[in-house]
Amino acid sequence: TEYSELSDEILANTDVLYITRVQKERFDNLDEYEQAKSMFVVDNSLMRKCKRNMIVMHPLPRVGEVAPEVDTDQRAAYFRQMQYGMFVRMALLALVLCRDF
Repeated sequence: TEYSELSDEILANTDVLYITRVQKERFDNLDEYEQAKSMFVVDNSLMRKCKRNMIVMHPLPRVGEVAPEVDTDQRAAYFRQMQYGMFVRMALLALVLCRDF
């Protein structure tokens, strides 16, 4: 199912909210991009509608789709996501580059 808005009902039933930036390079019309980029913004007012144990993920860097005020919310998992990804890449590099490992 595809949705064009994050309704209160959807937010109240979401376990993981994975958000990415709207990619400017995919738009032929700059006005459409400007309209679309502000449609899905995660901020504290949106977070109040979500489960207390939901998590927010984002691949970083962000361009405005996640407000910095969300960084201190315990449900913001994107910095942990970034750190865990770094550890996985380090382990993969060690496996590929170090024969004694």
